[in-house]
Amino acid sequence: MENNLSRSLHWFRNDLRLDDNLALAKSLEYDQVILVYILDEHFWNKDRWGHIKTGTFRTRFLFESIHDLKIEIEKLGGYLMIKQGKPEEILPLIMEEFSCNTLIAQAEHTTEELKTEKLVEDAINKIGGNFNWIEGHTLYHPEDVKILFDKIPDVFTTFRKKIEKHCDVRECISAPKKINCPQSLISDEIPDLAEFLEQSDQKLTPIDYRSSFPFKGGLSKARKRLKYYFWDNNCLSIYKKTRNQLFGQDYSSKFSPWLSNGCISPRRIRSEVKRYENAYKPNQSTYWLVFELIWRDFFKFIAIQHGSRIFHKKGIKRKIVPSNQNKILFEEWKKGETSDAFVNANMRELLNTGYMSNRGRQNAASYLIHDLGIDWRLGASWFEHLLIDYDPSSNVGNWAYIAGVGNDPRQIRKFNTLRQAEIYDRKNQYRNLWNSDIISMNL
Repeated sequence: MENNLSRSLHWFRNDLRLDDNLALAKSLEYDQVILVYILDEHFWNKDRWGHIKTGTFRTRFLFESIHDLKIEIEKLGGYLMIKQGKPEEILPLIMEEFSCNTLIAQAEHTTEELKTEKLVEDAINKIGGNFNWIEGHTLYHPEDVKILFDKIPDVFTTFRKKIEKHCDVRECISAPKKINCPQSLISDEIPDLAEFLEQSDQKLTPIDYRSSFPFKGGLSKARKRLKYYFWDNNCLSIYKKTRNQLFGQDYSSKFSPWLSNGCISPRRIRSEVKRYENAYKPNQSTYWLVFELIWRDFFKFIAIQHGSRIFHKKGIKRKIVPSNQNKILFEEWKKGETSDAFVNANMRELLNTGYMSNRGRQNAASYLIHDLGIDWRLGASWFEHLLIDYDPSSNVGNWAYIAGVGNDPRQIRKFNTLRQAEIYDRKNQYRNLWNSDIISMNL
């Protein structure tokens, strides 16, 4: 009988994919699996700076990713439950209702996510259940990295050289061919996006037509982008030369939003790079794309090592930095209304699309911290609210890096934004594109 079958509960978190999903593979070892995604209410609350943690653009991309995942699951005979509320309340109820003995989910390593894990563990312990957190965020597996380092170096180059020389990336695992769920189960509908946003006093806003990222969320969209960027348009061959450009769909890979939601794994991207190199040949660009994935890993391992310290004003260096929280200056920066046209253009793109180039992010952060003297944590909070590719360890890692309290060996990393504009926007095209219209978004 169906009730005698072993069942697991798989909680999708930032692993919204079927391919190369280690936690899902573990869940599927049972006779049947219950699949659930929870819209954790915590992530639509305001943070200490008054910003709603997950803004409209990131919410839209997330909903698109959940929808795409749901379709792919149903193709394989499975179903996806979609719930709203607190994981520590919802997950034990599902386990009891469907007689699941074990919860399996991808492990997280930053403060808020770990706090949620602890609450979930306590709740499951009360009903006599089990839980299993499976690694799946990183290119290099944490167990392999631990063998190399007693302590993660605070300088990226030291980390990279050792990891490249002595550590291998584990092989990807394929997506399942079938998913067995209880026969009584059906998929839940995804909430209406506009109505969901209204719950946190947000309005659904169309993405500006000028966006460098007009793409949708989802595992199928991530695979499509990978195919296009590597194989259809051969953009990978010139990635290193174009990655610092400011606008356009092909100047960089644009993989980061799909990576942050787990629509694609870093191992799959790296595997495809190796396949590309075998078909053509390795070059600086193929190396540099993997180089950026290692940077992403580095920030995650720093988060594991230093815990909540990465979010503190003094950072991992325990260094005193500007702590001004001038609301007028900060609001001007947020809206792209400073005296710096280059910074304004970048901030207006972010405000209207949820996306900004890496070069733009560095300049906007430097300007806020070193020119305006504003506390870097306010900028990190604003980026968390807006960026569709928000990742807690990468976001705070990059902000702390610019602020001089993170992993930069320099004492200060201040960008000359006027000079940067001359180099990267010599013909003024980017500034003209984004500074031509008045920003009308409701903040």
